[in-house]
Amino acid sequence: MKFISICFISFLSLFSISMSLFILSLKFLMMDMTIFIEWEVVSLNSMMIVMTLLFDWMSLMFMSFVLLISSLVIYYSKEYMAEDLNISRFIMLVLMFVMSMMLLIISPNLISILLGWDGLGLVSYCLVIYFQNIKSYNAGMLTALSNRIGDVALLLAIAWMLNYGSWNYIFYLEAMKLDYEMMIIGGLVMLAAMTKSAQIPFSSWLPAAMAAPTPVSALVHSSTLVTAGVYLLIRFNILLADTFLGQFVLIMAGLTMFMAGLGANFEFDLKKIIALSTLSQLGLMMSILAMGFPKLAFFHLLTHALFKALLFMCAGAIIHNMKNSQDIRSMGGLILQMPLTSSFMNVANLALCGMPFLAGFYSKDLILEIVSLSYLNMFSYFLYFFSTGLTVSYSLRLVFYSLTGEFNSFSLHPMNDESWIMLRGMSGLYIMVIIGGSMLSWLIFPTVDMICLPFLMKMMTLMVCIGGGLFGYLISNVSNIYSNKSLNSYNISMFLGSMWFMPMISTLGVIKSPLNLGWKSIKSFDQGWSEYFGGQMMYSTMKNYSKYSQILQNNNLKIYLLSFVIWLLILMSMLIY
Repeated sequence: MKFISICFISFLSLFSISMSLFILSLKFLMMDMTIFIEWEVVSLNSMMIVMTLLFDWMSLMFMSFVLLISSLVIYYSKEYMAEDLNISRFIMLVLMFVMSMMLLIISPNLISILLGWDGLGLVSYCLVIYFQNIKSYNAGMLTALSNRIGDVALLLAIAWMLNYGSWNYIFYLEAMKLDYEMMIIGGLVMLAAMTKSAQIPFSSWLPAAMAAPTPVSALVHSSTLVTAGVYLLIRFNILLADTFLGQFVLIMAGLTMFMAGLGANFEFDLKKIIALSTLSQLGLMMSILAMGFPKLAFFHLLTHALFKALLFMCAGAIIHNMKNSQDIRSMGGLILQMPLTSSFMNVANLALCGMPFLAGFYSKDLILEIVSLSYLNMFSYFLYFFSTGLTVSYSLRLVFYSLTGEFNSFSLHPMNDESWIMLRGMSGLYIMVIIGGSMLSWLIFPTVDMICLPFLMKMMTLMVCIGGGLFGYLISNVSNIYSNKSLNSYNISMFLGSMWFMPMISTLGVIKSPLNLGWKSIKSFDQGWSEYFGGQMMYSTMKNYSKYSQILQNNNLKIYLLSFVIWLLILMSMLIY
C-alpha cells in the first residue's frame, strides 16, 4: 500500500507540474519571452555567491516533456517493479535523477550545470547497478568512468571561463565567439557533450547501461541522461556554426549514426537494439546541430523522447511477460499473445522509421530535406541517408523477429496482455506519439519554410526508407546471413555487431597494458630480485645462523653457560678499555 501511494503521488505531482510548465512554455513561445532570475545565496563584503536560472520557451518545454515521461515511467514502475522490496528507494533515485536534469536544463551558468551534470552521472551509476550482480557492476563502472571524462572537460571549461569574470556563459557567447579562450571553452564543452551523448569514441557505455531496470532505460534513453549533451550543445550552438568544432562534431555524429544503425542489424538483445537505435538518433541530432540548425535538433530531441520512451516501455512489458528473457529469437508471434502491447510497439517503431503523420516523421523528414538543401559533402550526405535506411531495416527486423512469424517460446507460457497499470502508462505516450509531432511542428515552426528540391531528391527519403525496409526483411527472412558460418562472414558480422570493437577497446584496450605492466613489476620486483636480496635473503640468513647456533649448543648446558661467560668477559674488557 505504501509503495502504491509513493508511485501514485509521484506520478500525479510530476504530471501536474508537467502540464503547467507546458502551458507556460506556450505563453513564453508566443510572446517571445525570456526570464533570467538571479538569487543571491551568500554575500560577504564584495564577494557574492549567486544562483542563476534561465526560463525561456525551450527550457520550459523540455522540462515539461521530461516530467511527463518520468511521471508515466513512475506510474509504469508501479507494476513493473512490484516485486522489488526496496521500491521507495528506486522511486527516490528516479526523482533525484529527474531533479538533476531539471537543474541542468534551467542553468545558464557553468557551475550549476556541473551540479546537474554530476548529479545525473552519480544517480545514473546507482540506477545502472540497481540489480546488484557482476554484469551490472561492470556496466555501471564503464558508464561512470566514460562520463567522468566529460565531467573533467566541464571542470576545465569552468576554469577557462574565469577569463571573463563570470560563469554565466550566456552573456559572452555572442560577443566573444571568435575569441581564443572561448574556442577552447567550446572544445571542452563539445568533449563533455560527446561523452554524455555517447558519440564515437565514447559509445560503448550506452548499450552497457541496459543493465539498469527497464523503466530507468525508458527515462535515460529518451529525455534525460543521453540528451543532456545535445541540450548543452544547443545552448552553445553559436560556437559550432561555421567553425572547425562544428565540422568535427558533424563527422563524428555521422559516423556514430552509421555505426549504431549497422550494429542494431546484428544484435539479438531486445533492449540493446533499442539502445543502439537511441545512439543512431543522437547522432542525427548532433549532426544537424553541427550544421547550424539548433531548433531542428531540439524538435527531433522532443519527438524522439516520446516514441523512444514508448518503445522501451513496450520492450519492458514483453520482457516482463517473457520471464526476463530478452533474446528476440525466442519471441515471435507476440501479436497474437499481446495484441495491445504489440500495437503500441508497432506505432512507436513506425514513428522511429518516419512513418507519415506520426511524431518521428515531422522532425526526421524536415531534417533530411534541410540536409538535401544545404551545402554538404557527399560523404556526410551518404551517412545521413544510409543511416536512415538502416533505421527502417533494424525496425522491420525487430518486428519480424518479435511480433510476427512463428511463436518460438514454450508451449506453456504465462504471456498475457493484462498488465493494466503498464498499459495505462504506455497509452499516455501512445497518444503523444500520434499527435505530438504535428503539435510541436506547428508550435516551433509557425511559419512554413519553402524547401524547393528536385523531384528525385524530394523522393530520396521515401526511397531510402522503402529500400531499408526491404533490406531488413531480406536479412531476417530470405538470406539469413547469421547461418553462414564461414570465417570471413563471421568476422564481418562480429565487427559490425560489436560496435566496431569499441566496447573491447574501452574496456580490455584500456586495462590490458596497465595490468601487464603490473604483473611484470610484481614478477621482477615483489617476487623477483628485491625479494631475493630483501626479505627472503634476510630470512634465510637468520635461519642459517639459528641452525648453526642450534648445532653449536646442541642442548648442552655447559657450552651454553661457557658462551655466556665468554660474552660477559668480552663486555667487561670493552668497558675497561
